[in-house]
Amino acid sequence: MKDKLYAGLRRFVELCISRRIPVVALIACVTALMAVCAAGVSMKTDLDDLMPRSHPYIGVHERFKQNFGGSNIVSVMLEVREGDIFNRAVLEKVRRVTQELQHVDGVNQFQIISLASKKLKDIRGSTEGIDFVPLMWPEVPQSPEQMAALRNAVLGNPLVYGAYVSRDLKATLVTVDFYDHAIDYQKVFRQIQAIADKARGDGVEVRVTGEPMLFGWVNHYLPETLHIFLATVGFLILLLFLTARTWRGTVLPLLAGVVSAIWALGTARLLGFNVDPLVIVVAFLITARSISHSVQLVTRFDDEIAAGTKTAEAAARASMLALFKPGMLGVIADAGCMIVVLLTPIALMQKVAIIGTVWVLTIAVSAVVLTPVLLSWVTRPNGYAHPLDLSPLLQRVLDVCIHVVTSRWRYTVLAGAAVVFIVSGLYAFRLSVGDANPGSPILWQSARYNQDATAINRQFPGADRMFLVFSGDRPGALKEPEVLQHIAGLQRFMGAQPEVGASLSVADVLPVVNKTLHEGNPRYLDFGKDAQENGELLYMLGSGAEPGDMDRLADPKLQHGSLTLFFRDHQGQTIRTAIARIREYVQANPVEHGEFRLAGGLVGVLAAVNEVLLSGQVESIAFALLVLVICCAVAYRSMSAGVFFMVPVVLSNTLTFSFMAAKGIGMNINTVPVAALGIGLGVDYAFYIVDAIKEELQHGGRVDLRQAITRSLNTAGRGVLITASTLIVSVILWSFSSLRFQAEMATLMAIWLAISAASALFIMPAMVYVFRPAFIVGARQDAGRIEATTTMA
Repeated sequence: MKDKLYAGLRRFVELCISRRIPVVALIACVTALMAVCAAGVSMKTDLDDLMPRSHPYIGVHERFKQNFGGSNIVSVMLEVREGDIFNRAVLEKVRRVTQELQHVDGVNQFQIISLASKKLKDIRGSTEGIDFVPLMWPEVPQSPEQMAALRNAVLGNPLVYGAYVSRDLKATLVTVDFYDHAIDYQKVFRQIQAIADKARGDGVEVRVTGEPMLFGWVNHYLPETLHIFLATVGFLILLLFLTARTWRGTVLPLLAGVVSAIWALGTARLLGFNVDPLVIVVAFLITARSISHSVQLVTRFDDEIAAGTKTAEAAARASMLALFKPGMLGVIADAGCMIVVLLTPIALMQKVAIIGTVWVLTIAVSAVVLTPVLLSWVTRPNGYAHPLDLSPLLQRVLDVCIHVVTSRWRYTVLAGAAVVFIVSGLYAFRLSVGDANPGSPILWQSARYNQDATAINRQFPGADRMFLVFSGDRPGALKEPEVLQHIAGLQRFMGAQPEVGASLSVADVLPVVNKTLHEGNPRYLDFGKDAQENGELLYMLGSGAEPGDMDRLADPKLQHGSLTLFFRDHQGQTIRTAIARIREYVQANPVEHGEFRLAGGLVGVLAAVNEVLLSGQVESIAFALLVLVICCAVAYRSMSAGVFFMVPVVLSNTLTFSFMAAKGIGMNINTVPVAALGIGLGVDYAFYIVDAIKEELQHGGRVDLRQAITRSLNTAGRGVLITASTLIVSVILWSFSSLRFQAEMATLMAIWLAISAASALFIMPAMVYVFRPAFIVGARQDAGRIEATTTMA
C-alpha cells in the first residue's frame, strides 16, 4: 500500500514538473480572476456579525432594542474645567450638540436625550393635576432666575441628577442611539467627531464613547494598519534575502503568500463576506504559514543542489517528492484546526473560519505545488545574490540543537518541557473569557477612546448598558404593586455590585409622580396601593409625555417594562457576576404576574458572546486537537503518531494562554480565531523535522537514528530556523500599532513561532531519540542498535 501511494505521489510530482508551463498558466489565470474579485472586497466592521443569533439574549435584544436601547448608543459628555455647567455658554453648546446629532446618518431621533431635548422633564404639580415640563427646551435660560430654577429642577429630579448631570455639576451627558440597519460606522464616527471638535474649547472638554465610535477608531487606524503590514512584508523580504542569499529564496516564498492571499480574498468577495480590519492579524498568520512551507521547499532544493544534483529540474522534483507529505499534512492540520471555529454560532467567527480555511488550503497550491514548479526553471542554482553569508551562524545554532538532542541533555530537555507544561497549564486556567480590562481591549489604555470612557465613567454611573425586560403574563401587568416592588427590589440588589453605577425603570418614576400629586409630601414617595392607583399614575405620566417618551420604560400596553443597568466597565468577570446575581434574585423572588427576560443592550450582547465563547472554547480546542490526531493517525497509519504530535501543540498553547492570562488578554471574539489557528501553527515545524528523520531512516542507506536526526536538523531544521527567525523579527513592527489588539496578537504570534520552532528543534528530536516510536523508526533492525557510547554520550 505504501509503495502504491509513493508511486502515485511520484507520478503526480512528475506530471507537475513535466507539464510545468500549463500548471503555472492555470495558476496564473485563476490568480488573475481572483485578483479582480479581491479588488472589490469590503473591509469594515459590522456589529451584526458579532451577535450569536441563536442565543436567547439576542432574541430579547432584537425584539426590544428599538425602544429600550440598542447596542449602538453613543454618549457625549461636556465637562467644564472651572465652575459648573449652569452658565449660558456651556448650555448653548449642549443645545447645539443635541440639535446637530439629529442630522447624523442613521440616528434614531426619538432616542436623543440631553438637557436640551424634550425627553428630560420636570414633574410639577398644579391645580389641574401634574405637568411634565421639559427642563431646558426649546431655549437656554436667559436670566439668572431662570438659570437658578433650572439648577433646582435638576437637583430635585432623580432621573436627571447623577444620570445626565454629574453630582459635582461639572458635566452633562448627551446620549444618542442609532437604527442598526442604517448605521455606517465610518460616517457616524466622522460626523460625531466633527460635532465634538466644534463644541470643544472655551473651558469645555468633550468626551465621546460608544461602540460606533470604537469601530470608527478601528477604521480610522486602517491606513496605519496597512502601512505596518506593508512595512512588515518589506522587512520580511529583507530578512529572507539576507538569510537565503538567493532571489529564489526571497521571491518565491513571498509569491506563495501573495497567491494565497489573492485566492482567499477573492473567495471572500464571491461569498459576499466583508473583511473585519481586526482579522488582518489572522491574515498575516496564515501568510506566515504559506511563507514557511515555501521556505522549506527552497531550503530542500538548495540542499539537493549542494548534494550534487545536476539540474534544477531534478532538484525541484526531489524536493517536491520529499516534502509533499509533511507539507500537505501541515496544510490539512491547519485547515482542520481553523474550520472548527465554524462551530461557534457567531457570524464573524464563521466568516473567519470559512475564509481562513480556504486561505490555508490554498497553500497546497501556492507553496507545495507552485514553489517547486518555479524552482525547476532556476538557471544558476549555485549562484548567490550577495556576499554576506549567515550560514555559519545558522549552523552554530543547529550544532547546539544536535548536541543537546544527541547527548544526555535530551533528558533534561524532556523533563524541562514537562515541568513547563504543568506550570503553564495550571496558570492558563487564569485566562479570562471576555474583556479582561476596563475600556476596550482593542485600543491602548492611553488611547483617546479609552481615556474618554474612563472620564465618563468617573462622572456618571456608567456608559455601558444592559436592559432586562419584565414580560407580564397579560397587558397591564406592570401596574401590579407586586411587580413594581419586584423590579425595585432587583434594582436595589444589583446596586450592591460595585461595577453597576445605577439603574432605571418605571419603578423609579411612579413614586416621584405619586409624591408630586400629593404636594411633594415625601410620605407618598412610593407606589400606589393597588393596580388601579398605579394605572392612574401611569396614565398621568403618559398623558403629560411626548410621543416616545415612555418607550424606554414600558410598552404602550404596560405588559413589558425595561430595567436598564448602567455599568462602569464590560469586563468578562463583571458581566458574568451581573448575570449570576440577576438569576440568583429572580430564582429567590418569584412573581406570579410574569418573568424577567435577559438581556439586551451592549452588555447584554457581550454577555451572549461570552457565554457562547465560554461554552465553545473547550469544545473548539478539543475538536481542533481531535482533527490533529486524526490527520497524524491517517498520515502515519498510527494512533500513537497523533499523541506524539500533540506534545508541541499542548505546550505551545498552554504557554501562550499563560502569557495571555499574565498580560490581561481575554479570550474574546477577536482572539479565538488566532488561538484556533495557533493549534495548527504549533505542529507545522514538527512535521518537517520528524518526516525528515523518517525519510533518512527509510531511504538514507545504512544510517542509525543519531545520524538521521543530525541530517534532519541540518536540512529541515535549517528551514525551520530561517522561517521562524525571520517571521519573529518581522512581527516586532506590529508593536508600534495604535491598535493594542494587533500589537498583542503579534506578540502571541512571535511566542507561538518561537515555541513551535524550539519544540521542533529540541523536543521532537529528543522524543524520537528517547522513545523511538515505531511509526518513525519502522521495522529497521538497526534502529535500536545504536552504540552504547552514543546512547550514553
